[in-house]
Amino acid sequence: MPEAYIYDHVRTPRGRGKADGSLHEVTALRLAETALRALKDRNELDTKLVDDVVLGCVDPVGEAGGDIARAAALVADYGEHVPGVQINRFCASGLDAVNFAAAQVMAGQYDLTVAGGVESMSRVGIGASGGAWPVDPAIAIKSYFMPQGVSADLIATKYGFSRDDVDAYAVQSQNRAARAWDERRFAKSVVPVRDVNGLTILAKDEHMRPGTDMQSLASLKASFAQMGEMGGFDAVAVDKHPEVEAVNHVHHAGNSSGIVDGAAAVLIGSKEVGERAGLKPRARIRAFANIGSEPALMLTGPVDVTEKLFRRSGMTKADIDLFEINEAFAAVVLRYLQAFDLDPEIVNVAGGAIAMGHPLGATGAMILGTVLDELERTDKQTALVTLCIGAGMGTATVIERV
Repeated sequence: MPEAYIYDHVRTPRGRGKADGSLHEVTALRLAETALRALKDRNELDTKLVDDVVLGCVDPVGEAGGDIARAAALVADYGEHVPGVQINRFCASGLDAVNFAAAQVMAGQYDLTVAGGVESMSRVGIGASGGAWPVDPAIAIKSYFMPQGVSADLIATKYGFSRDDVDAYAVQSQNRAARAWDERRFAKSVVPVRDVNGLTILAKDEHMRPGTDMQSLASLKASFAQMGEMGGFDAVAVDKHPEVEAVNHVHHAGNSSGIVDGAAAVLIGSKEVGERAGLKPRARIRAFANIGSEPALMLTGPVDVTEKLFRRSGMTKADIDLFEINEAFAAVVLRYLQAFDLDPEIVNVAGGAIAMGHPLGATGAMILGTVLDELERTDKQTALVTLCIGAGMGTATVIERV
């Protein structure tokens, strides 16, 4: 079976996903174009070699709809022969785009692909694409539907994480992200977003709050307490997990992922096409997996999918030098650390979505790129990337430097 190699990756900065965010004036199409064009230009890529563009987008409606991957490829001057496909596995869409693209290469059907994701959360609001899960009793009752924040608080309660635990993790994320930016660890991968005149709109993640400490977080009220208590979702949680007598609400805006805009792109291909195009591989895709997990807990999928990936690949945690898990909520990462008894010093070493934000469909590709840069910076070999997913799922990918 041919191997799939990662030749390069880029991402935009993450802009605050609100009307006053720097990227609010930039459409999802232009964000995706920025990443695709940068990947093409800096690799002097002959797009005649590109067989497909695969982009994740969680709310592909309105200006972000209509197969944004194809539109972005055309706008970025990839040539009319380059097709595109948009995929949606909620928060893991960007990572699954990488896995889908890699699978095409590994199957021997494609030579060179571009994968990634895009989300403009300031322009196309979260949940804009709707769906049956939260509103149709046929699925909502059967799956014990509750909002993700309540599920995160249920995880914290069930597995024993206090308000201080989740806040301390959030402070660590902010500190690590600030240090990574100060040390210019993102310099070769983050490409600025520019306006039509070529002037820079945003060149650095703007969601970060480097001065965050335990005292400032302590002043924030739990975001999901009223929703859980008044909306009846605490009762749903206890009904599904009767071992939890009551939900302890610990998550808030400061220890949950930030709503942001952004895009990312990863260049993936076979060994032969790389040699033909004069590209140097940076890593190979070693293994990947998806899994369904309990919909009520919802956000424990990274634990389940990592166990599945280890079983299928014959690997263990000892084979992994760095772990990158999306910081949807602090308890998600704390549960992962607990489940595998991991050293925190090898997990999310450059900070994560609590500090820098979570642009839904783009995040998976972004954090894969981040951990590849960290492998190179620290001269390590292997990393595992994983994300929790709405409705109870998990996606994971292992990459290895070459």
